[in-house]
Amino acid sequence: MNKNVYFDNAATGFPKPPSVKSAVLLALEEYGGNPGRGGHSYSIKAAEKVYSARCTAADFFCAEPENVVFTQNCTHALNLAIKGIVSKGDSVVISSMEHNSVARPCFALAHEDTTVNIAQVGKCDEATVENFKRCITPKTKCVVLTAASNVTGRVMPIREIAEITKKFGICLIVDAAQAAGVIPVTLDMGANIICVPGHKGLCGPTGTGMLITDGKYPLKTIIEGGTGATSLELTQTDFMPEHLESGTLNTAGICGLEAGLKYVSMMGLENIYHHENALCEIFLDGVKRNSEIITLRTGEHFVPIVSFNLKGIAAHELATALSNEGFALRGGLHCAPLAHKTIGTLPEGTVRFSPGVFNSQKDTVNLVNTLKKFAKSGI
Repeated sequence: MNKNVYFDNAATGFPKPPSVKSAVLLALEEYGGNPGRGGHSYSIKAAEKVYSARCTAADFFCAEPENVVFTQNCTHALNLAIKGIVSKGDSVVISSMEHNSVARPCFALAHEDTTVNIAQVGKCDEATVENFKRCITPKTKCVVLTAASNVTGRVMPIREIAEITKKFGICLIVDAAQAAGVIPVTLDMGANIICVPGHKGLCGPTGTGMLITDGKYPLKTIIEGGTGATSLELTQTDFMPEHLESGTLNTAGICGLEAGLKYVSMMGLENIYHHENALCEIFLDGVKRNSEIITLRTGEHFVPIVSFNLKGIAAHELATALSNEGFALRGGLHCAPLAHKTIGTLPEGTVRFSPGVFNSQKDTVNLVNTLKKFAKSGI
């Protein structure tokens, strides 16, 4: 058996940079107070660290610090954004490549007289943009779009769709789960709200995420509670970010997330993308002449993700066999049935190769060789 090799970074990034681990440990040792919940030194020190992380994130995503909201994960952020924008009787447009973290909140709202229109992602960006145009109606309140598919890695035409939403005065919410920390995704691209996980490309701990907004579209709350501000009032604090940050923040996780953001900035997005994409190219080149191994990529631009199947073998069985050989890849539907319907891989799904910054060329070649062995002799 090979040493264990982690190729499931689209689910969560691993391993973490040493600086992230150190930041979390330091926070647990030094910043134990509740940020914004007292005037004593422990609370003040914790609040200062949280604000520092807020400023670091604001710089990274071209936002104002008060418009950076810390969340549990990207799913939490997307729910805050979608349910904070959409009201009864509104319409929302999503793409046919969306993760369930977008699809499920939208279809939950459909039970409350909200219309959900699905824009088909075409073979080229131009076709995709036209399909979004056709889905927009006078009742459309927001468009929710993944920056890059978690199944195929396909990058979506955010700027072009942002031009449409701006023209019609529609809020554009971008799910940057697979893009943040790999390719540039900022408010400058035209999105009104960007939702990100802290634990994937940004190298932070699990249990962290962010909602980043330009402030143009006020959000209703779906959670109310203590904010450390306006405590005399029985209505929710109406200014950001406290408006959306009820309850005690994950100080240790936020400190780790700031360290992750700094690590990504130090490495440089271009360098990270070049390294991870090179591993995808090695993988694709290694399997392209084997008719038993099917890769699934359509479109023009991709983040470093490759979905594939081995003829005659169910995706979950192949993922298990690879795990037995020491390779961690995810098989199945990846919580994205809409995407698998779009690329024609229902009901079994695919196996997903998603390398990270700490993976090597040697490990990728070993994976390719293992797949070739399976293609020749079975699993």
